[in-house]
Amino acid sequence: MRIPVSWLAEHLPLPEETTAEDVAEALIRIGHEVEAVERLAPVDGPLVVGLVVEIEELTEFKKPIRYCQVEVDEDQIQGIVCGARNFVEGDLVVVALPGAVLPGGFEISARKTYGKTSEGMICSVKELGLGDDHTGILVLPPGAASPGDDAKPILQLDDAVLELAITPDRGYALSVRGLGRDLACAFDLPFGDPVGMDGRAVTDNEVWPVDVQDEEGCRRFVARRVTGVDTAAPTPFWMRRRLMLAGIRSISLPVDVTNYVMLETGQPLHAFDAAKLQGTLVVRRAKAGEKLRTLDDVERTLSDDDMIICDDSGPVSLAGVMGGASTEVGESSTDILLEAANWEPASIARTARRHKLPSEASRRFERAVDPVVAAAALDRAAKLLDEFGEGSIRPGRTDVGNPILPSPVSMPIDLPDRVAGVHYARGVTARRLGQIGCGVEVTTSDDGRTFVIATPPPWRPDLTQPADLVEEVLRLEGYHTIPSELPPAPPQRGLTESQRRRRAVSRALSEAGYAEVLPFPFVASTAWDDLGLDADDIRRTTVKVLNPLEADHPELATTLLPNMLETLRRNVSRGQRDLALFHVGQVVLPKAEQTAVPSIGVEGRPSEEDLGKLEASLPNQPLHAAVVLSGQREQAGWWGKGREASWADAVEAARTVAHAWGVELTVVASELAPWHPGRCAELRVGGWPVGHAGELHPAVVEKLGLPKRTCAMEIDIDALPLADRRPVPVISPYPPVLLDVALVVDSAVPVADVAAALRSGGGELLEDLRLFDVYTGEQLGEGKRSLAYALRFRAADRTLTVDEATAARDAAVASAGDQHGASLR
Repeated sequence: MRIPVSWLAEHLPLPEETTAEDVAEALIRIGHEVEAVERLAPVDGPLVVGLVVEIEELTEFKKPIRYCQVEVDEDQIQGIVCGARNFVEGDLVVVALPGAVLPGGFEISARKTYGKTSEGMICSVKELGLGDDHTGILVLPPGAASPGDDAKPILQLDDAVLELAITPDRGYALSVRGLGRDLACAFDLPFGDPVGMDGRAVTDNEVWPVDVQDEEGCRRFVARRVTGVDTAAPTPFWMRRRLMLAGIRSISLPVDVTNYVMLETGQPLHAFDAAKLQGTLVVRRAKAGEKLRTLDDVERTLSDDDMIICDDSGPVSLAGVMGGASTEVGESSTDILLEAANWEPASIARTARRHKLPSEASRRFERAVDPVVAAAALDRAAKLLDEFGEGSIRPGRTDVGNPILPSPVSMPIDLPDRVAGVHYARGVTARRLGQIGCGVEVTTSDDGRTFVIATPPPWRPDLTQPADLVEEVLRLEGYHTIPSELPPAPPQRGLTESQRRRRAVSRALSEAGYAEVLPFPFVASTAWDDLGLDADDIRRTTVKVLNPLEADHPELATTLLPNMLETLRRNVSRGQRDLALFHVGQVVLPKAEQTAVPSIGVEGRPSEEDLGKLEASLPNQPLHAAVVLSGQREQAGWWGKGREASWADAVEAARTVAHAWGVELTVVASELAPWHPGRCAELRVGGWPVGHAGELHPAVVEKLGLPKRTCAMEIDIDALPLADRRPVPVISPYPPVLLDVALVVDSAVPVADVAAALRSGGGELLEDLRLFDVYTGEQLGEGKRSLAYALRFRAADRTLTVDEATAARDAAVASAGDQHGASLR
């Protein structure tokens, strides 16, 4: 939201020395997010008000050019060339004379152009730094000034604009009224409400018949009628200036008035051309398939969840979002029906999202609007139309519905002190709650405890519990007054075993050369097709998010691979080729029978039974680790050739994860999408599968736009056993005995199975084994291959003799022969 500082200052007596930066700092201090303070760019040199005396059309050029005679002082007329068409003779304009320097360092001088000498420039809003509108020059209202007057004080070029990011729970701050009240609290100054609050004043007659059929969707509907309005009348400059600085383009007097009152009070308004309305206005839910052409000239198909306003002809407004084109106020309109309603926030939010039609009105309604201010806002708009559009306000007001008002909230008066750890002065809690508009009553209970009962104002529906009141007291007193102290660490405590395991895994992968990434946790429903998963693959069963951050990513991931591969693809598209990435994060696995999440109050600690129900309602969320690799795993250089990443690197990454926690993996051949069926390994611990690794299927690589032979690994960390104590490695001081063996086995026998047989036969003396060669050839016979292993034998308490080592080797070979028919080559 953008708001001029001068507009805020109009409603509270700020000291003269207060700067825009002081105002921004005060708002930040009480919890608002100020994104920028934009000072209007200064204009140096002569900037005056000019009167257009004569316009000469220069028709000999390709684009329309005008040579204007402009009175810039008494008896002083300057000839100025201008291409704008939105002004006529007799208009007051802003003229930068030669010697002036406009924002951006644009110097004005007399120069010859289009065959004429231009002695200055007639300025637009953008050229003056007041906004982004460059469609025409700035025309001042008649009588605003005299020719030759200094334009700088009229334009208030010493002003500044605050740009704020308003949080969803503070809808009241989307208005001068709301921000001004908070600013008054920050400076401890009285606040002057910009509108008179006459609430639901009794009227003798209604101005238009209204039938609210859905009272849940529309809590209140108020209407006022102004007749004889001159819609072509100019919007006063002060109003146009404030709208421009707030980022809203001036359109016409009725539209500008409704926008201005919305910014001032926070209540969105809509203006109907009453002459185009037919019969009673009906507020209801739309019928599925109904059509409505909105003001942006788009025909929209309505949903049965949309709130609409209808007359006898059908829908005339998409409630809370945008009006309909059929009842738009145009240049010929004179009879205007003003409407201010209070809509159910969630309904408006769904409608705006469904139709992809965010508007200033929907932005406020979906955050909740003060239901009491509607009548006062309408009165304010009607008076402005009466004053500047020469309209006549019809007596009476249509006021239908019963607005929902906040309920009183009780809390111990010292609760803010206990939460913040600060002893606030006596009366601070009651005073601060009163400043934000709460009705405050202090009572004492039978046991002598003092309570404050606060009735929140209608513009603060977010104040529903004691914690909300505490937050208000703390933010208005200033978060900076709360001490920041680290609590003492209790003795004999530290990380849990699962936390240590997670850190050990991350550290081990980082040390192995992998870079950690944090991919988006949600996936698109098309991700599973991209990975080539079967229709009945369990990974397709996901938990869907009701309000996703991105509409096309509504599902929680059951595997880390889709978003890891997307991260890899994005890096490749930005010129990276040799990549080794990892991520440790949770996946979400729905249960076979998922129970509903129970509603648990926050007034106290939940019972063990409630916590059990809550835990049972949640899906399983195991911790996984995943790596993806592409390009060279070992870089080429003067030292020699590089090495491309392969399935073996993905398997080794899994071993790195397991070894970080002292767990041995068993690797067996497998087939599982999205891996290549001939280059996929299943990772097991104690015979139980915990993950997969290997090279991705070429079809998946091509569909996702990944480098050829991209590899990936994913392992369930939570499935790795937690040891009470990890054994300390035993380092023997005695020398090893190194022996090599070459075994001939069937080609179908997995290497891992042969290695396991050698380990079981070698016993405790076999410290390590490593496969260093694989050979196939005619001399071995068809279907045979030779596996060469380097064996390392060592005893922990003595030096092994050659006979002992040889006997252990023979036992290992015999074990491989018995289990897999292996023979020495």
